[in-house]
Amino acid sequence: MVGIIVTGHGRFATGLTSSINLIAGPQENYVAVDFEQEVDQLQADLTAAIESLKDCEGIIVFSDLAGGSPFKTAVLIAQSYQNVEVIAGTNLPMLAEVVMARQFGMDTETLVNTALNTGKDQITRFEMSQIEVEENDDFSDGI
Repeated sequence: MVGIIVTGHGRFATGLTSSINLIAGPQENYVAVDFEQEVDQLQADLTAAIESLKDCEGIIVFSDLAGGSPFKTAVLIAQSYQNVEVIAGTNLPMLAEVVMARQFGMDTETLVNTALNTGKDQITRFEMSQIEVEENDDFSDGI
């Protein structure tokens, strides 16, 4: 199975992880690394996370912002490993798709491509013209 690390500013990683656990259940080979302190601590935490997953077929690091400290630190650390991919711009749909898809034995490259495609495809804008709303529609169970 491919290991997953989620990192980002503040509690981005634990926030997304909370959502993933609600959607897909608790995950194996999955580590959340929040960045709330110094970059040295982030580097130590990311290195420990990668080392804890070193027996996985590969590792994908999902980060929040391209160019941010979590992304740059993950990229620098990943250069010391053969099987670590780093993605920036992580959103919940891409992460959910990957955690579910990796159960089917997909390789790291396929999962990375799945993440990138899903992440882009799930960005949308709602427009009222997309749906007709009846005056008596009951949305108590959602849209």
